[in-house]
Amino acid sequence: MNEMNTAPVAQLKTNRGLLKLFLLSLITFGIYPLFFYNSMANDVNVICSRYDGKKTMNYWLLVLIVTPITFGIAAIVWCHKISNRIGAEMRRRGLPHAISAGTYWGWNVLGALIVIGPFIYIHKLCKAMNTLAAHYNTYG
Repeated sequence: MNEMNTAPVAQLKTNRGLLKLFLLSLITFGIYPLFFYNSMANDVNVICSRYDGKKTMNYWLLVLIVTPITFGIAAIVWCHKISNRIGAEMRRRGLPHAISAGTYWGWNVLGALIVIGPFIYIHKLCKAMNTLAAHYNTYG
């Protein structure tokens, strides 16, 4: 019998981190986060699309065209959706899900009032994405 092979064709990055993002952002004068979030969006599409039928918008398109037209609202919606999508896929795979749209609103938006909140959100996002990518690299 032929068994369907669910192993991934290529390995996804599992080394995302807050410190790396922060330092490379400083060195590149803020350009690196564009690559960081675009890579994350592409990885989310690879991992999730065959199960949820959705597609996360390309981050370059979002930042350079859509966000200026919508006066920043599109970026908020994008972050809400990608956080929720990562959390939903982690639940579907039976992984401990430490991120959701609530994480975005709680830590990144409201947490900005205590300054450190957005850093906690990015740490949680990196950790969740690393866990999801590692699971995908192993099981497809």
